Amino acid sequence: MSVIDSTTTPTATADKLAVIEALYRYAAGLDLRDRALLASAFAEDAVADFGPATRKAGFDYPEVEGRETIAAALADSLSKLDTTHSVSNPRADVDGDTASLEAIVACQHLPRDDHSRHVLMTNRYDVELVRQGDAWVIQHLIVDNAWTEGDTTVLYGV
Repeated sequence: MSVIDSTTTPTATADKLAVIEALYRYAAGLDLRDRALLASAFAEDAVADFGPATRKAGFDYPEVEGRETIAAALADSLSKLDTTHSVSNPRADVDGDTASLEAIVACQHLPRDDHSRHVLMTNRYDVELVRQGDAWVIQHLIVDNAWTEGDTTVLYGV
């Protein structure tokens, strides 16, 4: 991803915003517990790798393949939690019908029945996307943890 981007045409700007919108759909789908919205962020054959982040939190989350499998796995994993995922510092690079995106996502997790406990993870997201019709969807997602604060056992339902 270049430091300075000279493509500031209206079309290039619209594409970059649409690329970032895919990550917003992902985050909103998680927080609203909207599996259809979450799935809409991914390509049918997408791959999601949360391993770099989860290993730092003390457990291994296997790589997940396929839009519906990813949406189901995440919905199930977070079913006992209230979450907020805040996307910041997105940087998108578009090349025809493919794009790459880097962003920081602050992920707050609280047990649904005990908001006195929490874990806040600030993660780096590296995302490869493809254009599908008028929308951009995530083809490959890698999540790595920058830092964590709180009780990581919240993540394993303890």
